[in-house]
Amino acid sequence: MAEKAGFCFGVKRAVDEAVKVKEKYNKKIYTLGPLIHNKDVVEYLKEKEIFPIEINDINALTEGDVVIIRSHGVTPETFKLLEDKNIIVVNATCPYVSNIQQKVKKYYDLGYSVIIIGDSNHPEVIGINGWCENKAIIAKSGEELKEIPKKVCVVSQTTEKQQNWESVLSEITKTAKEIIAFNTICSATETRQKSAEELSKVVDVMIVIGGYNSSNTTKLFEICKSNCSKTIHVENVSQIPKTLLHSKVNLKIGVTAGASTPDWIIKEAILEMSDQELNFNEQQAFMDQNDVSISVGKIIKGEVISVNEKEAFVNIGYKADGYLPKNEVTKDENVKLTDILNKGDVIEVKVISRKNEDGYVVLSRVELERMHTFEFLKDCFENKKTINVVIKESLKGGVIASYKGIRVFIPASHLELHHVNDLSKYIGKEVEIQIIEFSEQTRNTRIVGSRREMLTAAQLDKEEAAWSTINKGDVVEGEVKRLTAFGAFVDVKGIDGLLHVSEISWGRINKPSDVLKPGDIIKVMILDLDKETKKLSLSIKKLAENPWIDVDAKYPVGSIVLGKVVRFADFGAFVELEPGVDALVHISQISNEKIKHPSDVLQVGQSVKAKITDVNKEGKKIGLSIRAVDEI
Repeated sequence: MAEKAGFCFGVKRAVDEAVKVKEKYNKKIYTLGPLIHNKDVVEYLKEKEIFPIEINDINALTEGDVVIIRSHGVTPETFKLLEDKNIIVVNATCPYVSNIQQKVKKYYDLGYSVIIIGDSNHPEVIGINGWCENKAIIAKSGEELKEIPKKVCVVSQTTEKQQNWESVLSEITKTAKEIIAFNTICSATETRQKSAEELSKVVDVMIVIGGYNSSNTTKLFEICKSNCSKTIHVENVSQIPKTLLHSKVNLKIGVTAGASTPDWIIKEAILEMSDQELNFNEQQAFMDQNDVSISVGKIIKGEVISVNEKEAFVNIGYKADGYLPKNEVTKDENVKLTDILNKGDVIEVKVISRKNEDGYVVLSRVELERMHTFEFLKDCFENKKTINVVIKESLKGGVIASYKGIRVFIPASHLELHHVNDLSKYIGKEVEIQIIEFSEQTRNTRIVGSRREMLTAAQLDKEEAAWSTINKGDVVEGEVKRLTAFGAFVDVKGIDGLLHVSEISWGRINKPSDVLKPGDIIKVMILDLDKETKKLSLSIKKLAENPWIDVDAKYPVGSIVLGKVVRFADFGAFVELEPGVDALVHISQISNEKIKHPSDVLQVGQSVKAKITDVNKEGKKIGLSIRAVDEI
């Protein structure tokens, strides 16, 4: 018997739901399409007044009738049709299928072309296609893909073969520029196929039990047939060849079953093929044990029946006890398991292996806590709650943080409001973040965090408080944050203010970096502020007296003055008398000899004596003569 065979979670859930619905309403119940691809089960349901109908039959229904949506799911239009007729709808769509439908809708609405890997006529694929307005490209092997859009979202039918997924995805990656791929093959399907494949390699005959119209059973048959030429597909025991049932040759017969095949049909087939003198053969024992629902990933409760420093054994109400090793309870090597658990404790655990080499069911509390942590992080994402994480490592484009052992990626652009050059300085730090992406995938879950929204909110609060404390004309301290060609941006109490180059000094400045650098703490005067537009204008030079106010008193006409040559023009040289006060020596007043350019006899930075020939306070002009000094 293949280790994984028979009813899958989604199908069993739909059948169980149908029986419950019948008990609840106590009247005829309808399923939209056969609830399960198995004639025997369909007949069993009919006996309980649960009948399959097709979409075309909906018009014949009346208000108050009960319709069950099977595990394959349906299109939004079908839901609308049922709603308009006031039909009672019980949605038994498999959660895995619902997840695919929501992914398709999300990315189709974002402008992605949808590619579904699967059978175009399968009800699950038809239903999924309805969530992107029936515009999906449906592929099976990749050969049918003639023109692949540049921007695609790829999903798979839950019962598709892994090799088909890989084949189609290989074709897509050759031409598509932007690909979002979700391998939505159900993990149970993948496990069932792998188990059947391994078994079919070591048997003489392989029996595949399941409906002829069951997609996943057909795929099991194809997989087994490729390994065992004597592979037979039957729906029930009556179709197994009599020559096989009564063969006098010892044969090793392998048995597997599709997701729509209930245990009682599998048991019936195994009993029929087994030696009738044996009450419990190996396969029957397996099936009996399988009646108690123990599967990998299941959450169960049990009582600790023994515990030592390294391991505990738990009664889980199963034919085999549960085994709970210390490393599946705590990662702290210094803690003894007896410090955590006591005999008689009733604990909740997660199954991580149905049977180890000693026959015990292997349990874990670590994985249970991990699951709860994932659920908590998902809730934080959906409800915009904040969490504290510790940054563990830096890499190109961001940092990796940890929350109770769960990896959270924080992009560099979401770490601060400004650009960060050295991400490694954050390693070991605890930071508060929001979860901005929680993407559940088959193989892993991508979680992305951000500080930007919180830092922005804090910045806005800080700015709001600062605006109420500053006024025009105030002298305040600020920190130079960055420099541009036209000025410097200065942080004043959390507000970004502009210090224009013309307001840095009364003297002439070519560029702000000549006198300032980022990180400088400076005093500035608030020239102007606008709380509505959040503009703040600053000045340094207003802190000093305007040197031109009493220039005529400081520099009387006829006086000899010492100055420094600061720049040239074709018509003369400019001499700085003090910061902010430049005077002009006309080219005719530089030398007693005729010169073509001031630089012929002067140098920038040279100290010169000159006579003040003119002072124009209003026009901010002072005339000098070097010749007049030389003539004295």
